Amino acid sequence: MATNGASQAVTTPAAIRLAGVSKHFGPVKANRSIDLTVREGSIHGLLGENGAGKSTLMKILFGMIRPDAGRIEIAGKDVNLRSSADALAHGIGMVQQHFSLIGKLTVAENLVLGRATTGFAARWVKSLDLESASRRAMELSERLGFGVDPSARCETLSVGARQKVEILKALWGGATTLVLDEPTAALSPPDAEELYTLLQNLQRDGTTIVLISHKMPEIMRLCDRVTVLRDGAVAGEAEIPRAFEDPADRHALEARLVRLMIGRNRPEVPSRSSHIWPTVLSVRNLSDGERFGPIDLDVHGGEILAVVGVEGNGQSQFVDLLIGLKKAAQGGIALDDIDITRMTTLERFQSGIAHIPEDRHRLAVADGMSVVDNASIGFIDGAPFAPTPFWLSRKRRARFAASIVKRNKVRASSIEAPVTSLSGGNQQKLVVGRELARAPRLMIAAQPTRGLDIGSTAAVHEALIGLRDQGGGVLLLSLDLTEVFTIADRIVVFRQGRIVGETSTAEADVDQIGRWMSGVDREAQA
Repeated sequence: MATNGASQAVTTPAAIRLAGVSKHFGPVKANRSIDLTVREGSIHGLLGENGAGKSTLMKILFGMIRPDAGRIEIAGKDVNLRSSADALAHGIGMVQQHFSLIGKLTVAENLVLGRATTGFAARWVKSLDLESASRRAMELSERLGFGVDPSARCETLSVGARQKVEILKALWGGATTLVLDEPTAALSPPDAEELYTLLQNLQRDGTTIVLISHKMPEIMRLCDRVTVLRDGAVAGEAEIPRAFEDPADRHALEARLVRLMIGRNRPEVPSRSSHIWPTVLSVRNLSDGERFGPIDLDVHGGEILAVVGVEGNGQSQFVDLLIGLKKAAQGGIALDDIDITRMTTLERFQSGIAHIPEDRHRLAVADGMSVVDNASIGFIDGAPFAPTPFWLSRKRRARFAASIVKRNKVRASSIEAPVTSLSGGNQQKLVVGRELARAPRLMIAAQPTRGLDIGSTAAVHEALIGLRDQGGGVLLLSLDLTEVFTIADRIVVFRQGRIVGETSTAEADVDQIGRWMSGVDREAQA
């Protein structure tokens, strides 16, 4: 049995009502006659695989996209949202999955950007009043526990810190309804916990929240009701009880939501590696001379080694050292017993390293280019589609891209379509397929499933496990401990740029890992 306030909630007025909303992009039907009601003061979950139409629907609500059909009702009144400014005027704020911050500006400047009232003079007065904006930003940041410096330039912030600024930016205008698109995808577990508390406090204050998330525990913990989209249409809805008297009821509801979302049961958990090959990556006394190292670390063929830790504890510096974006101040790096410490980034990739970057949009795909172009990024020597060193065959590039799309089940209307027409999950599957096409000895996968749905996550995991089972090594850097415990064979914990703990996944204690990450355990390894 489950208990909730469903009978009382039925009488709660609707903050948002969408009726018959449809949107097409050429032959692609992103939204198909969607009806959605979000009750005032509730947290309403929106579930669905990448490409199911969730983000498109919320962009329509935020005035970023005009629907082809249907109507939008806010607080009982029909509205015509022609822009995001219209949505903001009706109390709708949105935190998008992909960052919209201007890197060269400070946090305070990003927060006041576009917030002036009316007129040229008002915009200048408000934008130049950075002192009061910084004070307010600091107060808001401290009250929410985000610890963001208003004077910091956004380009210097970590992915997690930039996501926090996006959340602050949405709250800055005092919205009564917040749309959050995968808000914890970039956050560490402690930061996510702080956000959960914030959202619950906002709900108690009367704020309505629409939460787009692929994380089932997050939906079950926070939401009062959930709507599931599949192939651009509503697949089903469900009330989520505040408490379950029988755990079996919770499991049954979760299983039902998964079936509605992906049309099948949850993918099976993959088996562990049964064979360890010789060492692929060997790092000795490696340091950048600043905030990282020195560390010693080995990745064997036939294993997935996970690096975990609160974001900002050396993970990014480690990756930069491995791929040659940053020079080592001391120590060495060997790939298959070959010293690559002084190699360029290109030489390291040609030697057998592949890289899935943590920030897909900044570092992995070129937004202004097609699927074909993005599939061939990084193949500087032209292989496998150059009949000569100085000529890249368009036909061979097209066949190469088509093979990646087919092999990795990338949903694209055409390989000539802009990569921005793909959902986030399909873009990531394209990136993973491209990197696997290098036939790497070592895959460096940084946050490879951040923001992905269950199906896309399973596809990425299957690809990494496939490389492992063929004798390759995988270095997985992840903030998602569930992911780590699902596919990793060994775990090392980073804190303050050093390795403070190591364990096999089979023997891992999640509480011990948490103590290593937080620095509570005084017995941690130096």
